[in-house]
Amino acid sequence: MKVFLAQPRGFCAGVERAIAIVEMALAKYGPPVYVRHEIVHNPHVVERLRQKGAVFVEETSEIPQGAVTIFSAHGVSEAVESEATTMGLDVIDATCPLVEKVHKEGQRYAKQGYEIILIGHDGHPEVEGTLGRVPGTVHLISEVEDVAGLNVADANKLAYITQTTLSVDDTREVIEALKARFPAIIGPATKDICYATQNRQAAVRELSKHVEVVLVIGAHNSSNSSRLQECAKEEGVEAYLIEDATKLDAAWVQGKQRVGITAGASAPEDLVQGLIDRLRELGPVEVELLSGIEENVHFRLPTKLTQMEGRAA
Repeated sequence: MKVFLAQPRGFCAGVERAIAIVEMALAKYGPPVYVRHEIVHNPHVVERLRQKGAVFVEETSEIPQGAVTIFSAHGVSEAVESEATTMGLDVIDATCPLVEKVHKEGQRYAKQGYEIILIGHDGHPEVEGTLGRVPGTVHLISEVEDVAGLNVADANKLAYITQTTLSVDDTREVIEALKARFPAIIGPATKDICYATQNRQAAVRELSKHVEVVLVIGAHNSSNSSRLQECAKEEGVEAYLIEDATKLDAAWVQGKQRVGITAGASAPEDLVQGLIDRLRELGPVEVELLSGIEENVHFRLPTKLTQMEGRAA
């Protein structure tokens, strides 16, 4: 069996930053450190941080007054931030800088009097945070079919923004439908989309040209991981989304000579290596890394954590 690895795959800069923030907070303040929502959508990452002393909660109300609190990479609404202030929580914000950029774009459009259309998935934590950050009227849509049902106040004062875990390819048809119905609509440049989402989807499409089956490592509640599986299937290749090697069904690769592996933006690289080891248990394996974009993006950590002095008692 020949195993082809997608490039790039796995952790993006926003995920690396978010995990580092939790680890640095634990080192600086000591456990427990409270994290609102999963810091990133991966059970292995969450469990490893939990074992170090992180406590994950769904609601701010579950956190003791004054405790060190981290907001996840997905971002939070202004209401959540206000509640944390009222409770006297010592907040460290791990919101991905690219998510913050979407917030600022939406706020800028709203300030200029535009009605906003947000392209994203209802119920996703990032979308909930964005909806709670942009003032005025915001319409949430996810499919081309949703465009026809939009009821806007002024078709000449419309702007759109998108969820970061959607690529240019994911949103293209929806944006085209918006422009067809509302020719005056404006939106951010394509260069403003999440580089990691776009790069990983392009890499899995390239990977699909070389293999008979694609194995995607990632959580089932991870939007970008699920999309990687869909991208492979769109290329006409069998594809399976698994959390780790223990979830591999040997029948998926039985008789296959070329197997592809990639990982979602919140999946650690050791899970990829674990899957390769599992495949080796089934027979001889040769591994080849496909050529692709080499990412060198790094986001600055909060000064609150990088300063040497500890928190006042």
